Amino acid sequence: MLFESSRVRLRKMTKDDVTIYHKWRNDLEVMYTTNPSLDVYPMEATQEFVDHVILGSTSAKSYIMMEKEDETPIGIVSLIQIDYENRNAECIVDIGEKEYWGKGYGSEALRLLLDYVFYEMNLHRVSLKVFSFNDRAIHLYTKIGFQQEGISRQVLFRNGKWHDMMHMGLLQTEYFQQQKRGMNK
Repeated sequence: MLFESSRVRLRKMTKDDVTIYHKWRNDLEVMYTTNPSLDVYPMEATQEFVDHVILGSTSAKSYIMMEKEDETPIGIVSLIQIDYENRNAECIVDIGEKEYWGKGYGSEALRLLLDYVFYEMNLHRVSLKVFSFNDRAIHLYTKIGFQQEGISRQVLFRNGKWHDMMHMGLLQTEYFQQQKRGMNK
């Protein structure tokens, strides 16, 4: 099945997921490594964000990451700024349930998303942004084949220090080459 791996299943995000997404969006430890803003959002703001940005956009697709054994929602993967004409998109991966961090679930979910992006949607390029201090994510993205394309210097102020934003990208041909070599499994 396209949206399933050994431990993860991706399902399309729905309005019923607002409560769990709201919980993740307001967990400062979860958002620390992925969101430039550490604001606390009221439920109404999350509902509006989900309705208009996540579900209401033709240039975005979001999927809830489910742990298959217990059918537990553990995170979200999204494609945003989908440009069908130029066959590009940006991806976002967030594991909202901290007990699943560092156990390979994000890697499985990202691979499922990339299979969909490159084999089904036939996109040419996928990009992402990652804070320079998020070593775990940078390691994952590099292992999958993303290459650093640039840096926005000192865009984030956290814990009394300035941090860079890395821009990374992966081309369809690069992904296919890795698949042939078996490096992406």
